[in-house]
Amino acid sequence: MTRQIDHVPADTRMPDYDQLFLFIDGEWIDRGTRDGLDVFNPATGDVIGTLPVATEADIQNALNAAEKGFHVWRQISPFERGKILRQAATLIRERSSAIAIRMSLEEGKPVAEARGEVNVAADMFDWFAEEGRRSYGRVIPSRSEGTRYLVLREPVGPTAAFSPWNFPATSPARKIAASLGAGCSCIVKPAEETPATCLAIARALADAGLPKGVLNVLYGSPEAISSQLISSPVIRKISFTGSTVVGKKLAHLAADGVKRMTLELGGHAPVVIFEDADIEKTAQLAVAAKFRNAGQVCISPTRFYVHENVHDQFVDAFIASARLLRIGSGVDPETQMGPLANPRRLAAMTRLVEDAVAVGGELRLGGHRIGNQGNFWEPTLLVDVPEHTAMMNEEPFGPIAMTSRFKTFDEAVTAANRLPFGLAAYAFTQSDKTAMAISNALESGMVGLNTFAISVPETPFGGVKESGFGSEGGIEGLDAYLATKFVSQA
Repeated sequence: MTRQIDHVPADTRMPDYDQLFLFIDGEWIDRGTRDGLDVFNPATGDVIGTLPVATEADIQNALNAAEKGFHVWRQISPFERGKILRQAATLIRERSSAIAIRMSLEEGKPVAEARGEVNVAADMFDWFAEEGRRSYGRVIPSRSEGTRYLVLREPVGPTAAFSPWNFPATSPARKIAASLGAGCSCIVKPAEETPATCLAIARALADAGLPKGVLNVLYGSPEAISSQLISSPVIRKISFTGSTVVGKKLAHLAADGVKRMTLELGGHAPVVIFEDADIEKTAQLAVAAKFRNAGQVCISPTRFYVHENVHDQFVDAFIASARLLRIGSGVDPETQMGPLANPRRLAAMTRLVEDAVAVGGELRLGGHRIGNQGNFWEPTLLVDVPEHTAMMNEEPFGPIAMTSRFKTFDEAVTAANRLPFGLAAYAFTQSDKTAMAISNALESGMVGLNTFAISVPETPFGGVKESGFGSEGGIEGLDAYLATKFVSQA
């Protein structure tokens, strides 16, 4: 039985939203005579800003600036580069409250979540400021007297980064910080739906003393920008976070120039809950993780495979916890779950729920849009969902969770691994033996055992199978921006 969750009206206060620019060669470029793209508040549907659309000339100017900036930046020592990145991190933290408000206005997430994300973005710059000083080479013992073998690690060159709307601070920060920490210049194209957040990060870097041209920010037509950047001989590496479909297209473009890629693509994270798990605690953790950012998280838990002996207990505990969530405008400080980022997600939620119910899935919580203003959707749970339904095979990317029962370990593993995705997976058990076995069995780039917290700046973030390849974060994140050069000196 579903329950309509009372909607907290959108906050009528409208904090100032930044004027929007392109950032090319150290200059803030307004719309002028360029085409514009409206930016909407997902809690109200109101237009809150207009974004300048980069022209072909703007894109070429960014390429020229990145090429020039790379030659300047790579000559600066890692120690001095680190000072600039750390200063940028300090400025981002000082401005975190203002940046969080703007993120909430353009993306919808609760302002407390947004502030936490901004602070993690600052941590990214601190991490790569230090890790850039550890881009070690090595000396290899030579085969003959008077000869020396050296292995050098050098920045790969100007990079192009493409980041999504769901994490408008941490996603571009991972790419920008790693690129700059390695000594590369960067052109970043964040999502047009959430532009102000990344521009605030760029402003912090500029204010911290980043040389002109080292970072450039473009907005406009994703297809036009990506094709011109990736086909340019200036760009030597790309990093993309987004859908598997788009990632494959960009990979084809990059292959023509044999360019290095880091791809973080779609997921559909399974959660295996064994009979011996602490069910009440697991359910509470699951609700917090599932409905964070209204489920618009690439590592969000989605497919809950629950042992048949504790399935109903878990469902009851999950529903009880989810009913307590306070839903409303992200800028309301009491909000715990905000709206979906755009109307497309509302349409997707409706389609997925209707499909699952039509073939036997039981709707136990939510399942409907809230009100008629903004993109609000109820926290939703469907149980005993057949494997052939759309939502069990397609990443929902919204506040929808689904359960299925299992009897044996092998049955759970087969179900968890059956999709072509492998970004994140989770398991809950109090048995060390089971924990080791399931962590070995799950086909995933990241695994959380008794936790949904699997991402911090110092750890690798990436997937396997059609969830992409390569890692961001950790020492692996820096390595992706470094080329290896062997020198034999006689």
